[in-house]
Amino acid sequence: MKLIVGLGNIGKEYAGTRHNMGFMVADELARRWGVTAWKTGDNAYYVEHRLPEKVFLVKPTTYMNLSGIAVGDFANFYHIEPQDILIIHDDMDLPTGFLRIRKKGSSGGHNGLKSVEQALGTQEYPRIKIGIGHPEHEEQAVITHVLQKVSTFEQETVNEAIQKAADAAELWLKEDIDAAAQKYNSKKIKKTKETTKEQETEKAPQ
Repeated sequence: MKLIVGLGNIGKEYAGTRHNMGFMVADELARRWGVTAWKTGDNAYYVEHRLPEKVFLVKPTTYMNLSGIAVGDFANFYHIEPQDILIIHDDMDLPTGFLRIRKKGSSGGHNGLKSVEQALGTQEYPRIKIGIGHPEHEEQAVITHVLQKVSTFEQETVNEAIQKAADAAELWLKEDIDAAAQKYNSKKIKKTKETTKEQETEKAPQ
């Protein structure tokens, strides 16, 4: 049994915002799988699918900072191990549209991942990061950036990233996270102040 969780915020005001990349990929997977309606749980919208293994596709309804509540609910009730839980989320330390796929790692300051780590009691779960770029470093600028809708200029790049992230999630289901990383990790990130941390993580042993 596997669990795929797209992180984001519910509500029309958050639809299409950079912080909702995980929701966008979850919606794309649901479309591919012929899902016409999401089921409503206590803390998430979800669907069940078989490939033939059972897969739960989840969008937490607790808002980003409490995403781990929904992840913990499914993991505990269905006895799903962390290595079988794929988290899909936005990442400011990557250029817009770039993908980074990892077996494990820190939250990197992402509040949704902090909540997931707390719920699972570990950082060792696979994740797909979708770059949204980094604004100025003032706290308010960061908040504004993640909660803004994707610009028209970025839309094509973001749409392509969503498709590739969905492809990577499906490859993870069929094979493993290494296969997904090898095929879909973006290459040749220009070294800047914002990407140095990500590149250093890239060089570190897994």
